[in-house]
Amino acid sequence: MSTNTIEANRRAGAFADHDELWLFGYGSLIYKAGFDYIERRPVRITGWARRFWQGSHDHRGTPGAPGRVVTLVAAPGETCTGMAYRVTPAVFDYLDHREKNGYLRAVQPMTFEDGHVEDGLAYIATADNAAWLGEASIDDIAEHIRTASGPSGPNRDYALHLADALRDMNVADTHCLAVADRLRALIAAE
Repeated sequence: MSTNTIEANRRAGAFADHDELWLFGYGSLIYKAGFDYIERRPVRITGWARRFWQGSHDHRGTPGAPGRVVTLVAAPGETCTGMAYRVTPAVFDYLDHREKNGYLRAVQPMTFEDGHVEDGLAYIATADNAAWLGEASIDDIAEHIRTASGPSGPNRDYALHLADALRDMNVADTHCLAVADRLRALIAAE
């Protein structure tokens, strides 16, 4: 079952009164923006980790067979590196639709490579949304991703593109890279 968060995000209105803002991309937004942006820079946030715990009923799976995509989970002491995009609020319609399956806008302090800290917007799906799949073993997550597919294509493409993008950024995300490595082994055995 999916949960459509478009209206909740529009009502929340975070940053709607700004001419420009920073958006934190930590999943497919790293390698496939799909919107116009003013600037793009690597950035990190603290106290969060990227995990394949969110269901995708609308992009990388279907309502009857959801895929798995990443979200952020609270992780004291950890750092999550992603990509910051300087955008205008004009991208909210696109982003609210793209992230509609359980993700809510959240204000998040981001640290740029030069040490500068600025609040930005992140879309985060938490355990209280209907599309939440939750924690599972690396083997189970990889097998789930191997077989899932939706309107945006095979779930495996999402996971492998994300892992490649993280490697290109020299980001040692143990969870995502372990899922991708196991997924590659499963695909090779097909």
